[in-house]
Amino acid sequence: MLLTDKYVDKIYGIITCYDRMIIQGYIPNWSHADAMTTYMKLNGIRIFDYPGFSQPLTEQVRQNAEKIAQENGIEIEFIRKLHAFRKDDRIQKVIAETGKTEGLVHIFSAMECCNTYKPWHDKTTGKTFLKFDQSKCLHYYFYFIDRELGLCYLRVPTWPPFRLQFYMNGHNLLAHKLDKKQIAYRMQDNAFLEISDIETARKLSDRINPEGLHKVLDAFARRYSPVPESLGLGYTWTVQQIECATDIMFRKQEYLEPIYDEIIRTAVFTVKPDNIATFLGQRITYNCTKEIGTNYNQRILGTRIKHHMGDVSIKMYDKFGCVLRIESTCNDISTFRVEREVQHRDGTSDIRKAPLKKSIYSLYQLFTILKSANYRYLEFISSFDDHSSGRKKLDDVSRSLKETERSYRGFNFFDSRDLSVLEAISRGEYMTFGMQGKNIREHLPGVTPSAMTRIFKRLKVHGLIEKIPGTYKYLITSLGKEIIAAGLTIKNLILVPALTS
Repeated sequence: MLLTDKYVDKIYGIITCYDRMIIQGYIPNWSHADAMTTYMKLNGIRIFDYPGFSQPLTEQVRQNAEKIAQENGIEIEFIRKLHAFRKDDRIQKVIAETGKTEGLVHIFSAMECCNTYKPWHDKTTGKTFLKFDQSKCLHYYFYFIDRELGLCYLRVPTWPPFRLQFYMNGHNLLAHKLDKKQIAYRMQDNAFLEISDIETARKLSDRINPEGLHKVLDAFARRYSPVPESLGLGYTWTVQQIECATDIMFRKQEYLEPIYDEIIRTAVFTVKPDNIATFLGQRITYNCTKEIGTNYNQRILGTRIKHHMGDVSIKMYDKFGCVLRIESTCNDISTFRVEREVQHRDGTSDIRKAPLKKSIYSLYQLFTILKSANYRYLEFISSFDDHSSGRKKLDDVSRSLKETERSYRGFNFFDSRDLSVLEAISRGEYMTFGMQGKNIREHLPGVTPSAMTRIFKRLKVHGLIEKIPGTYKYLITSLGKEIIAAGLTIKNLILVPALTS
């Protein structure tokens, strides 16, 4: 039983939507050194004239920023020590002082690292071209409040290839949609505390319109980064970093506090690397090089636990004492593999599993992936706050059962052989993708195929696994997940400390 069902009388509801979104804009013709080299040659520009070609473009960006600042009565604020300066705090202060609710709020400028190119002549081949380089250039941060997207910023560099960085928060977008539907809500910072029509809100949060977002981003780019349009070029928009939050909105702080304390304490001891892989829909293979782990820390605002696997992570924390948030974060969405059309160099195409495209047009599919990850985590932790149900079922599963006049002994978490079996079937890759006997035998040295068949029969009779229709694979049942979670909790929180004390 999910927490949301168990405590239905103590919560307003549950809502999932995008949180922090960072989108990158790049010019395809300038996106890498070879493309930029080709562009310059096609336009009759000498490779070693690259600095001379770039300087007027820099001036164009600077003049545009100064013009916008002047039109809006804003003084561009230069940040000397970027790492010691909190732009968000400064922006909130400016908003409080000016009372602005829409339009340009403030402009920052700062010297930051940027990817660029430099002319190069290869004496071996006799070819002249541009190669990748890193340097520092002036960047502008345009902070503005958009009517639909809320508080955003666009970071604009003053040197080619003019890669843009756009920030927005999905909670602000959902708030705008709720306003249009005249649905009442209470909101603090980036979290909803209460929504009057939760079902409609869920439907609105699921609706991602990449086409509309693309048009809005193009409009921002034309205003704040004028160089591409002046040269007849345009931007392509990709997802750089994204967060998807599932919030359980409790009616009172005193309802959430005892539940959260128990859940987070148990998760620290119980969640294993294979569980993390399960939550995130990833596989752990023998050649997996991704770092997997769990971090726990205490903040001023409360406690947080974070599980990570490579460029993907999932964390749990409380917001304002009354919202339990489960949040998936991804720094490279191509980590996820999906069924999609793949174009080949010979002009053919087919449908196969391939990395998710980084384009903003993958946002809807990505939302489904991250939301599912959050709910897998919610399902896992739902047995943590009250172990009585799991413990009773542990007693039941430890007893022998009969089927067709044959007796099958129960499972004992304190028996090393049974524990090895239960830990093996709960590995992340099997909980997500299913398992066969040969898979489990890899983790159980000395177990023969016939013995594995008998083990699977025991698991099935006790309701811990079930066959996937039309396949030779099995999945752990909801009962199996609850039993294993409760068993591991008792083992790690009670037995192990007792043996080591």
